[in-house]
Amino acid sequence: MRFAFPALIALFAAPALAGIAQAQDAKPAIGFAINGEPKYKEGFTHFDYVNPDAPKGGDIRLAALGTFDSFNPFIVKGEPVAGYGADFGTGGEYVFETLMVRSADEPASDYGLIAASIEVPPDRSSATFNLRPEAKFADGSPITADDVVFTFNILKEKGWPSYRFYYQSVAKAEALDPHRVRFVFAPGDNRELPGIIGEMWVLPKAYWQGKTFDQTTLEPPLGSGPYKVKSFEPGRTITLERNPNWWGKDLAVNRGFYNFDTMRYDYYRDSTVALEAVKAGAYDLHGENSAKNWATAYDIPAVKDGHLIKKSFPNHRTEGMQGFVLNLRKKQFQDPRVRQALIEAYDYEWTNKNVFYGQYVATKSYFDNSELASTGLPSADELKLLEPLKGQIPDEVFTKEYTLPKTDGSGNNRENLRAAAALLKQAGWEVKDGQLVDKDGQPFAFEILLDEPSWERIVAPYVESLKRLGIAARIRTVDTAQYSNRYKSFDYDVVVDVFGQSESPGNEQREFWGSAAADEPGSHNTIGIKSPAIDTLIDKLIASTSREALVTAVHALDRVLLWGNYMVPMFHLSADRVAYWDKFGMPDVIPDEGVQPGTWWFDAKKAAAVAPLLKN
Repeated sequence: MRFAFPALIALFAAPALAGIAQAQDAKPAIGFAINGEPKYKEGFTHFDYVNPDAPKGGDIRLAALGTFDSFNPFIVKGEPVAGYGADFGTGGEYVFETLMVRSADEPASDYGLIAASIEVPPDRSSATFNLRPEAKFADGSPITADDVVFTFNILKEKGWPSYRFYYQSVAKAEALDPHRVRFVFAPGDNRELPGIIGEMWVLPKAYWQGKTFDQTTLEPPLGSGPYKVKSFEPGRTITLERNPNWWGKDLAVNRGFYNFDTMRYDYYRDSTVALEAVKAGAYDLHGENSAKNWATAYDIPAVKDGHLIKKSFPNHRTEGMQGFVLNLRKKQFQDPRVRQALIEAYDYEWTNKNVFYGQYVATKSYFDNSELASTGLPSADELKLLEPLKGQIPDEVFTKEYTLPKTDGSGNNRENLRAAAALLKQAGWEVKDGQLVDKDGQPFAFEILLDEPSWERIVAPYVESLKRLGIAARIRTVDTAQYSNRYKSFDYDVVVDVFGQSESPGNEQREFWGSAAADEPGSHNTIGIKSPAIDTLIDKLIASTSREALVTAVHALDRVLLWGNYMVPMFHLSADRVAYWDKFGMPDVIPDEGVQPGTWWFDAKKAAAVAPLLKN
């Protein structure tokens, strides 16, 4: 991933010999698009959203929350350090690199990084990568096909569960020669696999020999990227410095990126402390996710004088679903009528008006803000996917447009609460002495687990609304490390989670909603969905052979997820809110994916003007 705010991913060993034969028909290409053709052609010099002549130098200071105890971001164990991670926007490409890199101004296109080119036959049964002979790890050793094969096998065997689900349909990886590696895919349609493998990190086989891959470590592993570790204090801070001998500095895909000499991450206890730190000049750039803070917390001289800039950058990316995850592994959430009642009890309109200062939009789809969001009733093409699943999915999928309950925003939510009470009664719950209980007299009670105190004011009104139904919901806020451990092991009743989506959903849906992921600690199936029908729809989505077919399959999946009432939907914002000290230059173009701070550069003149206001 490039340095951006969005962020924002079963083993089949079946042979695919036909793919090996047909690979001879493939021609080398500098890029790969899941559908259509890549935007950038042979000989391009840089992406359109960068300044190819951005000056190098200076520093940027960033913030991270919580703590860290590991430099291994590829495993479930531990808390990986910021700037050294492999996903969730932590800047993995600063230290590690991938075979190819995705552009931010296309739905789903990748271009050669470690690999100079990719060869994909017409049936997409395999992908062959031709590695750049000049590609090297930071110690000067060459990156070879053996390193690529080693990485694939070790990630699938010992890495995050997401790797197993992501690479599920890859039958094998083989080194054809030192600079040529082929991935053979299991039979079946899976058009995005070449791109998925292209975005795989490449780790040095020799470095990891004799080391335990699935354990935490405070020894920074060897990478091949533009930065290496300069210094760190466990749990407190890390500083990366640009590698002057980085092999890839002149590549078109890297031009205009990685402009700072040093990048420092300082750790803060929570977002409230971090906000005060950026306002005091302790670090340079802060992505703001609190509507209240955005509306009220920046009324300070530095903002009024234009030294600390508060700016909202529009984006056009697909918004995933954020909301209260109802853990289906818990008995009280297994009845869909109960889950629907919990949705009825959430007063979004009042919350947006009184808590969020009217800044947000209610999320009505798992793929909101894009053509991927379902609307109305299923189309004829959608019905071809959905009708074979009748009896396995909610009947409403076929007969009703999904809508969220609405209120007038006054706080008087009586009508929706009456509807919720009726649903709970249908599900066998009744109120006795002001408490909702089941047939055995057991109370309806659950815990909402948080890792940020700032979320308490957002969740508290919902708890009060549930109280009116006789439900005893309570908020529990824990530290980052404890939250991470409980989250990974599904040890919670309810959490607030977000399922980020790309413009081209695919294999990552298996980890979000697939049955196999529900019992895999560390997976992103935090809901605990186990539905053969949803598994089928995911397979159809992955097998889509055109953009039109993909959109149809995503619409079908979206409807089933929505009508499953698996989450209490919250809100989204089609913009990136950023506060930053005026010491940077930045490109004029912002791609659809949103603001790209990784393309910014240090402006010495601006930095000198604000220096007296900044802390060392």
